[in-house]
Amino acid sequence: MKIVILQPGYLPWLGFFDLMRRSDIFLIFDDVQYTVRDWRSRNRIKTPHGAMWLTVPVKSADARKKLIRDVKIDNTKPWQKKHFKSLKSFYSRAKYFKEIMELINGIYKRNYTFLIDVDMDIILKIKEYLPLESSIYFSSEIPSAGQKNEKLLSICKFLNTTRYLSGNSAKNYLKESFFTDEGITVEWHNYQHPYYNQLWLKEQGFISHLSIIDLLFNHGPESLAILAGQKVIPAPDGVKIRHADEA
Repeated sequence: MKIVILQPGYLPWLGFFDLMRRSDIFLIFDDVQYTVRDWRSRNRIKTPHGAMWLTVPVKSADARKKLIRDVKIDNTKPWQKKHFKSLKSFYSRAKYFKEIMELINGIYKRNYTFLIDVDMDIILKIKEYLPLESSIYFSSEIPSAGQKNEKLLSICKFLNTTRYLSGNSAKNYLKESFFTDEGITVEWHNYQHPYYNQLWLKEQGFISHLSIIDLLFNHGPESLAILAGQKVIPAPDGVKIRHADEA
């Protein structure tokens, strides 16, 4: 059994769902400290002027002291109306606009109190659409002890997993020996971001590392094959390719 342990995100990028695709168990790490200005509450979409952030406002007064699962949305700001309007405005010419807007439409009409609820509603809708078969668990529902490596290891042991697939960012703190000594193999996710057809290629070129919503609007049911590298779309000659951080 292969496990992925990952914090939730708002409209996550392709790599998030590729990790889910590769896992038997996808564990949402929801009982760790919330970090401000991070992927939990925001992501980027493409516009005629480059990449643009969509951010869910949170009650920031005490967010730094809370666990991810306990962070509340600041609903005094019309974030749902703004995000819905932005998606409708910038993706109305995309091939699968109507289909994907119907998929996520309810997200922008429901009343939410906690950030994790809007994150998970989006994640689960996209998981079903792709579709992906991983079993979803939450770390807050599993007995675990210790910090970082110890906590991760206790989760793996509780769920009887033999392989732990991790993003490369964890290389800064993950001690592989903690896991291999317990018979758990650590694997690293070296995701190669694919090219795919986007809007405004002449004006903006191809922008990678956006929210998966950009891929879904443009490719609909082909999205899983594209993010998994099973369907390769060659970039046309002369199209500039850049990372969202540069756009």
